[in-house]
Amino acid sequence: MQKKINIQNKKARFEYEILDRYTAGIQLTGTEIKSIRESKARITESFCEFNEQGELFVINMFIEEYLYGHSYNHKPKSERKLLLNKGELKKLQKEVQNVGLTIIPLRLFLTEKGWAKLDIALCKGKKNYDKREAIKDRESKISLDRIKKNFN
Repeated sequence: MQKKINIQNKKARFEYEILDRYTAGIQLTGTEIKSIRESKARITESFCEFNEQGELFVINMFIEEYLYGHSYNHKPKSERKLLLNKGELKKLQKEVQNVGLTIIPLRLFLTEKGWAKLDIALCKGKKNYDKREAIKDRESKISLDRIKKNFN
């Protein structure tokens, strides 16, 4: 039985307003999937872009080199192709070009079959006052929880 791999991008929910979510497969090499199974990957600074052929790639995703890979190892920050349906790709590309939205990875996980999947989201960037509002809400929730705990 394999352990659960769930690598999240917690910063994305603070920096962006999430509009729509998709689950995409990732095209990986052998040493990349072995590093992911050891939870040695980060998606905090990554984003997604389309190339000239209309294919979606994840940029800046860090997967640490596999310890036993030697000369067959992969590059830690190379572009990796995302696998989506043609209709989903066209819809995303239209939204990114016309409206000016961004595609951000939210979560990297493994399925029961051992396949690596990436939850991506169509996002709109938050302004500074929106971020301050989120911080204020979070702090008020923490203080209310503290008061409830002391009251009981």
